[in-house]
Amino acid sequence: MNILIIGGTRFIGPHIVRAAAVRGHEITLFHRGQSVAEDLPEVRRCLGDREVDLDRLDGEWDAVIDTCGYVPRVVGLSADHLRDRVGRYLFVSSISAVGDLTVVGHDESAAPGVLTDPTVETIDGDTYGPLKAACEAVVQEAFGDRATLVRPGLIVGPGDSTDRYTYWPRRIARGGPILAPAPANTPTQVIDARDLASWMIRLLEGQQGGIFNGVGPVMGMGELIAATARGLQETPELVWVDPDFLESQEVTAWADLPCWIPATNEQHSGMLTASNAKALETGLRTRPLQDTAKDALAWFGRQNRDAHTGLSAEREASVLAEWYESRAR
Repeated sequence: MNILIIGGTRFIGPHIVRAAAVRGHEITLFHRGQSVAEDLPEVRRCLGDREVDLDRLDGEWDAVIDTCGYVPRVVGLSADHLRDRVGRYLFVSSISAVGDLTVVGHDESAAPGVLTDPTVETIDGDTYGPLKAACEAVVQEAFGDRATLVRPGLIVGPGDSTDRYTYWPRRIARGGPILAPAPANTPTQVIDARDLASWMIRLLEGQQGGIFNGVGPVMGMGELIAATARGLQETPELVWVDPDFLESQEVTAWADLPCWIPATNEQHSGMLTASNAKALETGLRTRPLQDTAKDALAWFGRQNRDAHTGLSAEREASVLAEWYESRAR
């Protein structure tokens, strides 16, 4: 196939490029030129901003993958411009596009979120999901059954500059007592960016349309940490801390302790528990998390920067000291 990728130079984008190249497809990248990915195969590049430079895309493609659409007005510009130039439009959405995330194990039939103000373009915690849902609607209106909408959850692995999952392999590698959020069976869900990318290419090859949850298997936090440790050949010293205590210490889920949403947060119970049955039926295959852990840590070690996410060593030690003292009392 001849595939156009909008974006394609950050995190999931380079993995998509590599997955398509391995399978023999021709690739055109349309991006602003503001970031440079490592070790990309030879591709055709077209530099431009999707809001003002779409006229530079004067070719035809079998498919387009939109990796960086967040605002329906902007996605509408590319959908309208490419309607008669591409065979299929694959939009990378988000599991956050689901309107009701209190439902554990929700599938693709879950209703999308709705913007309270359809004119809003500010992206924050309240609008991100409904904006993605509105982008989905724009693509569906323009392409009908030629639209493929992929809703990833937490994407992890090499290239993840947010350092969300990468906190855990880094922390395990450092050693010492590790603060872990109890209980160990609290559900979590991650997918390696490389597995997501390969599967999306197969969706295009199979002309698969509709909505797909692009998520990995559900596991407990204990299982996630254990698999990560196996990948590093480490035996971590885990200290399982009660979530009420963590809240009293202002230790936040997702930011201070990545990949974790406490059971008390019923509003987001479905965020890390989506069904991937449909994805598995259409060819999704996920690698062992221990492989992701090893590769993610190696990638982070090449970055020469501090982490963006997770407890600092000093903060973790302070919280653990308070926890030990509370237990002694």
